[in-house]
Formats: sequence, structure tokens, C-alpha cells
Amino acid sequence: MTRMPSFFIPHGGGPCFFMDDPRGTWTGMAEFLRELPQRLPEPPRAILIASGHWETDGFAFTGAATPDLIFDYYNFPPHTYELKFPAPGAPDLAARAANLLTEAGLSAHVDPGRGYDHGVFIPLMVAWPDADVPVVEMSLDRSLDPALHIAAGKALEPLRDEGVLIIGSGMSFHNMRGYGDPRFTPVSREFDHWLTAGVEQDAAARAAALAQWAEAPSGRLSHPREEHLLPLMVTAGTSELAGQRVYNEVVMETALSGFRFD
Repeated sequence: MTRMPSFFIPHGGGPCFFMDDPRGTWTGMAEFLRELPQRLPEPPRAILIASGHWETDGFAFTGAATPDLIFDYYNFPPHTYELKFPAPGAPDLAARAANLLTEAGLSAHVDPGRGYDHGVFIPLMVAWPDADVPVVEMSLDRSLDPALHIAAGKALEPLRDEGVLIIGSGMSFHNMRGYGDPRFTPVSREFDHWLTAGVEQDAAARAAALAQWAEAPSGRLSHPREEHLLPLMVTAGTSELAGQRVYNEVVMETALSGFRFD
């Protein structure tokens, strides 16, 4: 099979892509997500997606054959709690991924009852609206250790040669107080510049930089808590090559980026 790239994508705010958007706030991001399938060398056999909305002791993978949806957003219009994304699960892939992590000395297990949270189904509904590609969700380790998540990505790298598209779903800036506040535009730009420079290095230099993200310029202002940044660490770990920024936009007064790893 052709080797798949890996991506770190923004998943927006709640069910933003499925609500009225008269100002076009989410138009550019939706277009980026919609074009993801065209950026691939061939259709993926399956998608493994790490979400910033699931934390466990050790890493976990959804093992259900037909996962439910978890509507883990609040105070949105009623119709957004009736969205459907009937993508099949991939129990064999979940077991394979857990085994790869275990063989690398990392703690991992399969959760047969867990569904897809909105960090998974919202962006994938935009990118794969037919829900015809099997999906496995991956959790974050509760330690939130960036080096650990880079190591997990490295252990999962063989999946790229097995037709599996690995995605990290989060946000490159995630300070809820900053969205919509123009005072955070320079803050987010400063961190975005540092983050992009770090991603564009080779694997060793990138891992060293990303492991110290909290000391980066405006790092903690951009991520008071790092759960939305750590999916980037997973995808960065899947490649030895320099990454590239493939999406960049100012949304709600904050600079946001998406990255590709070949």
C-alpha cells in the first residue's frame, strides 16, 4: 500500500460546521477539512484519530464495531444533538494499535464501549460525509506528557504503511478566554510562529522542541491546559521527516494552524 501522511487538524468549536454561520467564521476551516481526502495518495483503509476530548490512564482505542456518538458539547441548538456519523469501527485496528504501543513499552488497551466524541465526529463529518471509512479513536494519556505522546506516535508509524490515515484532532491555540479577543491575536501569532518552526524541523529536533512547548513564547497563554495540543505530538511522532503547515487562518481573533507529516 502507498504510505499515508499524517495530519494535525483543527476541529473547530463544538458543532460549528453544522450551524448557521452568517459571518463565515468557520468557512475556511471547513474547506480545509473538506479537502483532506484530496490530499491523500489514495483512499485510506481506515482512520486512527487522536482526540483532545478523551483522557485515560495509559492510551486507549475504541474497539466497538459500531461506536455511538458522544455529544460532549453544551448549550448548542437542539438539532446539533441529532447529528449522525455512522462510520464503522475497526476492532482489528484498535487491537493492532494497542499492541504496537504495548510492544514499545507503553500502556495501552482497547475500550469496547467507548463512542466517538465531537473531536472525532464533527471534523470527520465534514471530511468524509459518507461515513464510509472505518474509524478508531485514540485517547490521550492522562499524564499529558508531550514526550510520551510523541513516543506513542512513533510506535504507531507502521500503520501508515498499512493504509491507515493517522490524524490528531485538536486546536493549535486553545484558550477559551482568548477567542474573540483581539488582545490575543499577537499572543496566538507568537506561539503559532514558534510552533510552525518547531514542526518544520526533522524528527529529533522537532521532538526536543515540542517536548518543551510550555516554555515557548506565549505557550501557556495559548494553552492553559494542553489537551488540545497533544494530538499534534502523536502525529508528529509518526514521521522522521520535517512537517509542513498546510492550514493557517485567523479565526475568532486567534491564529490557528494545521500540519502534515509525510
